[in-house]
Parts: sequence; C-alpha cells; structure tokens
Amino acid sequence: MDRRRASALDDDRVGRLMLRLSAPAFFGMFVMTLYNVIDTIFIGHYVGPLGIAGLSIVFPFQMLSMGLGQMFGMGGASVISRLIGSGDVPRAERALGNAITSIVVLSAILTIAGLSNANFWLRLMGASENILPYARDYMTIILIGTVLRTLAMASNALIRSEGNARVPMIGMIMGAVANIILDAIFIIPLDMGIKGAALATVLAQLLPTAYFIRYFFSGKSYLKIHLQNLILEFSIMRAILAIGVASFARTVATSLSAIFVNRVLVSYGGDLAVSAYGVINRIMMFAMMPGMVTGQGLQPVLGFNYGAKHYDRALRAMKLAFIASTGLCLISFMVLYFAPEPIIRIFTNDSELIALASHAAKRIFLALYLMGFIMVGSLIFQSVGKATQSFVTAISRPFLFLIPLIFTLPRYLDVDGVWLAFPISDGLTFILTVILLIPQIRELRKADVSAILQ
Repeated sequence: MDRRRASALDDDRVGRLMLRLSAPAFFGMFVMTLYNVIDTIFIGHYVGPLGIAGLSIVFPFQMLSMGLGQMFGMGGASVISRLIGSGDVPRAERALGNAITSIVVLSAILTIAGLSNANFWLRLMGASENILPYARDYMTIILIGTVLRTLAMASNALIRSEGNARVPMIGMIMGAVANIILDAIFIIPLDMGIKGAALATVLAQLLPTAYFIRYFFSGKSYLKIHLQNLILEFSIMRAILAIGVASFARTVATSLSAIFVNRVLVSYGGDLAVSAYGVINRIMMFAMMPGMVTGQGLQPVLGFNYGAKHYDRALRAMKLAFIASTGLCLISFMVLYFAPEPIIRIFTNDSELIALASHAAKRIFLALYLMGFIMVGSLIFQSVGKATQSFVTAISRPFLFLIPLIFTLPRYLDVDGVWLAFPISDGLTFILTVILLIPQIRELRKADVSAILQ
C-alpha cells in the first residue's frame, strides 16, 4: 500500500470521515476557546468590569497573532491536503516546513512591534484612561507568548490536513486545563489580578506547542519535518499565501472592526459598553464554533477529494457540512437569543453589566443561524484553492459591511446601532456567499459528470 492510499483521508464514507475529523476538532476547539473565556471569567469576578474592558481592548491585537496562525495553518492545510490527494507527499512536506518557518519569524516580528510602544497601540485600539492600566498589564505579558500561541494554532490545522484530528484535540485540552489551573492559582491565592491571567495563558501555551513539536519528530505523523524543508521556497509560499491570506485578511478585518467597535462604544456607551462587548465577544467564540469546526472537518476531506478528482465525494461532503453547520448554529441562536442572561452571569456578577450585555446579545445574535453556512462557504473556497472567492468571503462581513455600519447606524440609533450592525452584516454576507457558491457548485457538478463519462 503506497502512502497515498495509507492516508486517513482516502475513505469512501464521507459522512463518517467528516464526523471523525469534526468531533475531536469541536471538543478541542471548545477547550481551546477557554483560553480567552477562562481569563474573562476570573477577571470578571475578581477584578471587575474595567478588567473585562481591558481584555476587550487587547483582543484585536490577539486576533492578529491568531490571523498569522490561521494564514499559514489554513493556507498550508489547503495546499497539503490537495497535494496528499494528488499523491505528491514530498511537496506536501515542503509546504509543512515552509509554513512553520513563516509562523515563527512573523509572530516574533509582531511581538517586537507590540512591545515597542504598547501605550500607543492600546490608545489606538480605543483604551480610555480608566481602561489603559488594565489593558497594558495584560497585553505586555500576552505578547511574550505570541510565538507559542501562533505556532500551536497553526499546528492544529497542519496536523488535521493529514487526516489526524486526535492530536490537535489532545494538545488543546492540555493547554486549556493548564490555563484553568494556573488562572485559579495566580488570580485567587496569589492575587495577581489581570497580570496573573495573562501569565497563566502564556505558560499554558507551552504544553500544546511542545506536544505538537514532539508529534512531528516522533515518527508517528504522516508528514515529516525535514530541515531542508524549513528553507522558504517561492512557489510553495505563493501557493500557501494565495489561500491563507484570506484567513489573515478575515482576522485583520475582524480585528479592525473590533477596534472601531470599541472606539464607537466609548463614545456612545462609555466604559461599561466596552465591558459588555468584551463579554459578548467571548460568548461569540462559542456561538461561532459549530460553523467553524464543521468547516475544519470539511477542509481536509474536500481538499483531498478535490485533489484526487473524486468530485462526487466532494459534493457530498459540502452538502453534509452545510446541513450540520446550519443546524448547530440554529441551536446556538435559540439559546443566546431567548436566554442570554444565565450565560452572561458566568462572566460577571455586576447587575448593570449583566443587563447591558443581555440587551446587546439579543441584537448581536439576531442572525446567528446564518453563520454556519457563511463559515463553511468560505472554507470551501479555501479547500479547493479558489483564492479570489476565498478572499472576498473572508473580508466581506467585517470589512465591507460591519465597519461602515458601525460608523453609520449609531448616528441614528445610538449604542443600539453598534449592536444591530452585526446581524445586518451577517445577512448581507450570507447573500454574497450564496452568490459566489452557485458557480462553484455548478463547476463541481460538471466536473463530476465529465469524470463519469470518461
């Protein structure tokens, strides 16, 4: 049996394969999301609303490091899974090595840039004089762990691209459990406040990073890391960036929109509104998870079958992903729209903040049921190597729709304009995604018919 046939992705049972990849990814991402959420819970109860506001201000900078991880993780994963599908394993290993080098170098540059003038960046992101000390304490420590965080995030996608979802799940669980334990130690008995939360997050990221590195060098991985593959190769980098830049653009656009949201909220709602957005942002991570994880389960399956020219399986995988992601997001919508207050109370016991965040949630999550379709649709373009469509769907929601609405609606609706900008953007992005997907689905169906006739 050759290596191509040995790949876990070469499986006729598409639904079962997607479930095998998505279920561990869901559990692992659920735990990984706790990195940010656990910090917010501890800070909300032991520091207060201004501490949560500080996290909200720093979040866009954290998003940039996430964007780097996703750019080379998702871009590399798309290239790798298609190369495995076409049988070109040596080139897939070169793509793996090039992605790792790029992640380490660029995340180190981001760390240096952020630490060089933290106050400037934080004020630019909307920190008021009251919020600034909390945001600075958190950001300074978080930036030190940027390389670890980015490498761990990218490794999740790179390992999944070879059909292994178990190892990323284990790594993420290790890091999140360590984060919870360290948060409890640093914040409660040691009374380190927001600095303790940041330190716990950085130290916890050592575990998954070390675990993923060990996996690649243990001989258990399908793809191997070779030193010569760490040297950047133009053709490989071009292929990775052609797809991965869409993930980075989405994250940068989301980061920019978060900055603008914070700045507008300070003007129309004050520091408490920024705190409410900080809580909602953490809840949003869980709300978006079904669509995101279903897309991650789809990506290696679709990429492999597209590369192997098994178009019937590719179409079947897409259909299953749309049904699953939409159904799961509909459940999330029902919970967060009709009963947001119990979830918000997990983060804070401040009654005024609870009331404001509950009010905001009922507006922000109005179109949450559309997000599963949107996220899967965007990942379809990444999986089959459609760079232009992937880029457009990546930036449309935060950049084309959300940012203009954030600046426009509050003039007429006050702070409610900020909250309502989110569901309107979701609806417009859904329409755009459908328009772009129709020709892609027709292309796959046509290719499938041609393959049958041959």
